[in-house]
Amino acid sequence: MAYYISEDCIGCTLCAKNCPVQAIEGTVKQRHVINPKRCVECGVCGNVCNKSAVLNSKGEVAQKIPKAEWKKPVIDTTLCSACAICVTACGRDSLAISLPQFKGDIHVFAYMANEKQCVGCGLCESYCPLHAITMKVGEGT
Repeated sequence: MAYYISEDCIGCTLCAKNCPVQAIEGTVKQRHVINPKRCVECGVCGNVCNKSAVLNSKGEVAQKIPKAEWKKPVIDTTLCSACAICVTACGRDSLAISLPQFKGDIHVFAYMANEKQCVGCGLCESYCPLHAITMKVGEGT
């Protein structure tokens, strides 16, 4: 079941701007709506809502979490095969694949290219077929 935006929404657009899968629609100063077919229940909308207007799939208010406490992907470069599935899954262009460091270098891997863009949704972790990504508070590589 998808997250839901209650009548307490003031239409500030923070949830829509930060949703990594563009599941939220609405206009400024109007109540926003979450498309249940697109929502991946990552909780980002609740993390940014100042009005406690986002309810999780259990009907509970999704709590706002300070940015410093958002989880960030930590990539185990010894496990990563540079398949780029995580890069494709990231709707915020936060991840990239490293370039070879020298001629003949075959050890390339995913890394956090733009930490400020990361909203901690965890899509990269859930898509990684090798389980090389874990989400941890305040970290990111």
